[in-house]
Amino acid sequence: MNTVSVLAIRAFAATRATLALIGLVTLTGYFLLPHLAQPQSWLAAAADPQRDSAAFEPAPIQSTAAVESPLEVEQRAVTEYIAKRYRVSDQAVAGYVALAYQAGTQHSVDPLLVLAVMAIESRYNPVAESSMGARGLMQVIPKYHLEKLLDHGGEPALLDPAVNVAVGTQILREYQRRFRDTETALQMYGGALDDASTQYASKVLAEKARLDALKAKARKPQTAQAA
Repeated sequence: MNTVSVLAIRAFAATRATLALIGLVTLTGYFLLPHLAQPQSWLAAAADPQRDSAAFEPAPIQSTAAVESPLEVEQRAVTEYIAKRYRVSDQAVAGYVALAYQAGTQHSVDPLLVLAVMAIESRYNPVAESSMGARGLMQVIPKYHLEKLLDHGGEPALLDPAVNVAVGTQILREYQRRFRDTETALQMYGGALDDASTQYASKVLAEKARLDALKAKARKPQTAQAA
């Protein structure tokens, strides 16, 4: 055999070996690549062959909505009632309710009594003004309570719901302390102290009774309400 033949045979053998190696690498990659693309599931399956596909399903998303407190439930019920009865927007009424609860806490007055006064005085109109000069939600007459308005900027501030409710609640509390009787305090607040029929106080207390009923219902446990 001459030199050319030997070289040809060696070249053919080398080429066949190279092709065989390429084929082996390709075949190995065919089996390994799907697992390499999902290494976690592949390793888990190798560690525990009994695991089925259901084990890899994502856990259900749990609701993170906050549960309302009893006070929040109460205020929402009161807001919905007032908005519907007096045809005022829910958003506006929610603000008035919050102000009544805040002022009531500050001055030790039942917030539902404050809201009942608002209902009779202005029907929840924050810019209401009477012929006697009473202004705002609780119809405060500024000339009788100027000292209470000094820190709020004077008479114009009464058209600010926050100021009006705070001052009106403060006045109501002063009358309660003076007369030690809510009915008489209400008659004084309404400028009807000499009215023997106590018509003004009766209207306010009737409205408060409706709000009290809503409060009692809202405060009941949910299971009791469902029953």
